[in-house]
Amino acid sequence: MTYLFENYKRAPIEFVKAEGSYLIDSEGKAYLDFSSGIGVTNLGFQPQVQQALIQQAGRIWHSPNLYLSSLQEQVAQELAGSYDYLAFFCNSGAEANEAAIKLARKATGKQGIITFQQSFHGRTFGAMAATGQDKIKEGFGDGVPHFSYAVYNDLASVEKLVNQDTAAVMLELVQGESGVRPAEAAFVKDLADFCRREEILLIVDEVQTGMGRTGQLYSFEYYGIIPDIVTLAKGLANGLPSGALLGKSSLAPAFGPGSHGSTFGGNKLAMAAALETLHIMKETGFMEEVRSKSAILLEQLQFAFQDHPKISAVRGLGMMIGIETSASLSKIVEAARQKGLIILTAGENVIRLLPPLTINREEIQQGIAILKEVFSELDE
Repeated sequence: MTYLFENYKRAPIEFVKAEGSYLIDSEGKAYLDFSSGIGVTNLGFQPQVQQALIQQAGRIWHSPNLYLSSLQEQVAQELAGSYDYLAFFCNSGAEANEAAIKLARKATGKQGIITFQQSFHGRTFGAMAATGQDKIKEGFGDGVPHFSYAVYNDLASVEKLVNQDTAAVMLELVQGESGVRPAEAAFVKDLADFCRREEILLIVDEVQTGMGRTGQLYSFEYYGIIPDIVTLAKGLANGLPSGALLGKSSLAPAFGPGSHGSTFGGNKLAMAAALETLHIMKETGFMEEVRSKSAILLEQLQFAFQDHPKISAVRGLGMMIGIETSASLSKIVEAARQKGLIILTAGENVIRLLPPLTINREEIQQGIAILKEVFSELDE
C-alpha cells in the first residue's frame, strides 16, 4: 500500500546515503551515479556544500523576500559574472521558465512565444505550453495559448512562425529530455542574429545544460551568444530546490515591485548551497578538468560502441551524453543497476548519462566497463 499518487514509476530501491559519486541503498549496496539525480547533484555529494548548509541552518533558514538578502545578492553577482544580467530566484526549472515567459510578454507587450518541437520546459501550464511534446500535455485540457513550435536546427521554420505578436524565441541548446540532441552551432548563431535584427527576445533554457553540465558554466558560452533571458535550476544549489531567471538589465522595468514573486524563492539554505557550488565551479582549472574528462568519456563510448548492431549514435556535449539504441531501455537501466551503475533514459530510444562533474577518471572507466558489459549481454 502507498499513500502517494503513483505518477512516478519507482525502482524498488531506496537510497539512504551518498558519498562523492556513489549512492548507497538501504541494503548497503553502493552504486556509481551516472545520473546526478537527473542533472542536479552536479558536484556529487560534496562535503563543502554540506558544510555550508549546516552553517546556514545554524543561523536562519528562511526569511521572506520582503527584506534584504545578502546571500541572494552574492549568488546573483556570481551568476551574472561579466554579463549584464539581473536575477530572480525561484524553486525549480518550471518556475524559472514561467518567470521567463511572463517577463518576455510584459517587457515586449506581445504574447507570442516560439519554441521547438521535441523541447521540454516543464510541467506547469505555461512551461507545458512551451514544451513541444504532445505526450506531456495529454489529458489536461486547453493549454496556454500563443505558443508555436519550430523545427529544431531549422531557422526557416522559425521565420515562418514570426508575426507582429512575437515576443520571444525559447530553446534548449541541448534538447535533453527528448534524446540529448545538441543544437548546431551555425543555427544558434543565425537564430541569435535573427532575433536581434527583429527585436525578438531570445530565451535560453539552461535548466539542464547550465551550472557546468556542458563544461562551461552556461552552454550558451559554447555557442558564442548572449541570450536576453536565461533560466536555471537543477544543479544551481547541488540538490537543494532552487531556480533562477537571469535577464538583461534593460528588462528591469518589466519586473518592478509586485509584478512577480515567490514565497520560498532564494531561501537561505538554497542560496548558501548555491553560493558554495558556484565558488567550487569557479575555482581555477575546474571547468578545464570537466571538459577534459567529458572528452574522454564521450570518445571512449563512441569507440566502444561504434560497431554495436543495436547502437546508432553516441552524442553529447560535456557531461551530457546520449546513447541512441534499438534495445529495450528498461532492460538496459535494470541491468546497469544490478551491476552497480545508475543511468537514465531520454525520449523513446536513448540512454542518458549525466555523471557528476567531479567524477574521477577511474570512475569514468568503471562506468564505461559496466555499460560495455550491459550491451554485450543484450542478446545472451
